Amino acid sequence: MPGQPPAQEIADAEALRALAHPMRQKIEQCLRRGPANSAALARELGERTGLISYRLRQLAKHGFVEEVPEPAKGRERWWRTVPGDRRFPPYGRQTPEMREALTEIHRLNIAELIASAQRFEEARDTLGPWADAALFARATLRVDPDQLRAFFEEYIALLYRYASPEGGDAPEKRAVLIRLLGIPETD
Repeated sequence: MPGQPPAQEIADAEALRALAHPMRQKIEQCLRRGPANSAALARELGERTGLISYRLRQLAKHGFVEEVPEPAKGRERWWRTVPGDRRFPPYGRQTPEMREALTEIHRLNIAELIASAQRFEEARDTLGPWADAALFARATLRVDPDQLRAFFEEYIALLYRYASPEGGDAPEKRAVLIRLLGIPETD
């Protein structure tokens, strides 16, 4: 079982802008499925290889992806995501530049969630037992900010408790998208 890495706060506005780029987010999503080279990513994403290579280098500059030397041949470079528990500074410590980047990151994440749900519904008839595997829960908690942070930390620990070890995927396992969204009511 992989251990939970220490939380890493991303407080650099340039790093946040790198994550807020739509194509870089798509590249990172692709790499979460496994290592790939820029040519394969370019084909999958419908982009030029040189542009994908540039965007990979930008993600690598901030430690979000890294080269994988094992499958490389000649000048070919393979990439993978760098695992980690990445966090963003609380709103009160964000600069206007950070807030702008985080707003875009959140917008892209919500759009990805909606697209993933639509793809699941469209493919559901072909998924066999996985068609019944979608989970949904809706709840309202009455907590103070400290309790909400404690809830979040327990949620992160639970994710790591169930994470598969590197290379330990059994054939019957499938990646499952897990998202937690907690927004305080404002009225």
